[in-house]
Amino acid sequence: MSPFAYARGVSDAVEVLELRQYTVRSGMRDRLPGLFREHFIGAHEAVGARILGTFFDLDDPDRFVWLRGYRDLATRGPALRAFYGGDVWKAHRDAANAAMVDSDNALLLRALPGGAFGQGRLRDGIWRVSMWSLGSVDGAAFAGWFDERIVPLVAACGATVFARYLTDCESNDFPALPVRDDTALVWFSRFPEARAEREFSAALAAASGWRDDAPPELLPALMRKPEVLRLVPASEV
Repeated sequence: MSPFAYARGVSDAVEVLELRQYTVRSGMRDRLPGLFREHFIGAHEAVGARILGTFFDLDDPDRFVWLRGYRDLATRGPALRAFYGGDVWKAHRDAANAAMVDSDNALLLRALPGGAFGQGRLRDGIWRVSMWSLGSVDGAAFAGWFDERIVPLVAACGATVFARYLTDCESNDFPALPVRDDTALVWFSRFPEARAEREFSAALAAASGWRDDAPPELLPALMRKPEVLRLVPASEV
């Protein structure tokens, strides 16, 4: 089965993406997917935003993750103002907020050239999200090295880089929703089941020498290990 289930009438690439990690109250995570499915997905699509997927974190029972995308940055502000000022959110925000301890862990991302998600929602399989904190390292230079060195390494270890984004915290035009001010390269891979993801992670962790010829100006970022999320679509749990 394809990792994408295409939504009718939605065809634009997701050039701007929000990666939102919510800490939820014990035992309340299961309440959120229904709110999204029954109310929030349609309300977002009506205003020009797109919910690509809702996920449970395999390594944290109190973490709910979701992806919200836009055709471009100019679409984001009006879409968010329309959604959060609309009747659907006003009717269901108390139920959503009651489940949450914190909702401010969010990254605002722009797609690297050729790296955007396409149409549709991400549903089946295990999705692995790797977030490489860059600090003061130039994002464009790191992205070029990533494509040259890491994309082939990922392939050699048995996976594919489905999408690649860089953070764009300076362009948050909806300050009511804070975003992290990290500079990070974020990439996504998908696996048919958990064992395949574990085998890939083991192979990647055992790989050696891939930093050896990195330009010196990139080394501060390469000294940090990426933050990794292992996610299962909430509809599958």
